[in-house]
Amino acid sequence: MKVVVAPNALKGSLASVQAAKAMAAGVLGVLPGCEVVQKPVADGGDGLIDVLGEVMGGERTKTGVADPLGQRVEAEYLYLPAEKTAIIEMARASGLALLAPGELDPLKTSSVGTGELARHAIERGAKKLIVGIGGSAANDGGMGFAAALGAKFLDRDGRELDPTGGNLSRVVRIDPSGIPESVRGVAIEAMCDVDNPLCGERGAAVVYGPQKGATPEMVGRLDAGLGNLARRIRENLGKEVRDLPGAGAAGGLGAGLYAFFAATLRPGVDVVMDLVRLDEALAGADLAFTAEGAIDCQTAFGKGPAGVAGRAKKAGVPCIALAGLVAPNIDNLFAIGLDAAFSLCPGPMPLEKAMTDAPSLLKNAAAMVFRTFLAGRKGCEPT
Repeated sequence: MKVVVAPNALKGSLASVQAAKAMAAGVLGVLPGCEVVQKPVADGGDGLIDVLGEVMGGERTKTGVADPLGQRVEAEYLYLPAEKTAIIEMARASGLALLAPGELDPLKTSSVGTGELARHAIERGAKKLIVGIGGSAANDGGMGFAAALGAKFLDRDGRELDPTGGNLSRVVRIDPSGIPESVRGVAIEAMCDVDNPLCGERGAAVVYGPQKGATPEMVGRLDAGLGNLARRIRENLGKEVRDLPGAGAAGGLGAGLYAFFAATLRPGVDVVMDLVRLDEALAGADLAFTAEGAIDCQTAFGKGPAGVAGRAKKAGVPCIALAGLVAPNIDNLFAIGLDAAFSLCPGPMPLEKAMTDAPSLLKNAAAMVFRTFLAGRKGCEPT
């Protein structure tokens, strides 16, 4: 029997590589002779450089950057000298996991630190940037990233604004003249973990603002601010970003990268699945497992488990997801190719304990679900 385990990261708890090991251990504990192929994935969010580092090698480079609230922290990116390519994971510099729950405030946070990682890589000689733009704590439309590379955002009096979500509605003019030619010549590929537009009911603020700490009042303010930024981008840069698929990724960073740096927006999980050769692993498999911190209606918008389920469906392989939270409204995932989803929590428990115990919980859940799968297979008796 062959089983493929292809989890995404469990945000704030387990990297995808660690999750794959835990799930594999659960399967092998039930059927020691099983062939288990580990293919951890990423969708542009947490765990991107861990996954691609294993596949592509490269050098991990650390530098000081601003965290989402402007405090100095050390973050790293992956650099491939031969290709002059840097792989940047936004979550390392501007991610939710860098802040305590009480610090979350998308009116105050910014993507400046991710821009500083990009600047460092370009100064080192990078001619291409692959930027994973998931797991963001910011909702600034990419203003912070652009500001770190020389752009200015001005209010009605011509004063430069701090590039935070709270100042989106105050932007009257955008001045990109400070972006050096060395930056303009760099090719940027943005790996989006969602395909949402910038504004509206499926936009960055409405769908993802609450998980970044936004109250209902903040959501309305941020959505209006992103709409204002889209107008200023159209007026000053001549680009339309409001309804661009992926523009709403990472609090609007997708829109900012496209507008300021002519970035190509691609579904991150597709890029990663191709690089780790998931399709080859699924060939001849009996079962595929995937995982993430939460499986809900947002998962279908380009998240890792949705990508894995889609590839498994094409290969004719049943796919089961494990997650800390499984929402009731996930019929859209079943249509994509997911066959079932189960919580890794055996019962009610504090979130902190679930995150701390995630390795053992994931291992045990994989084992129990695998036993259920085997119960319907003749000739495959669990130990």
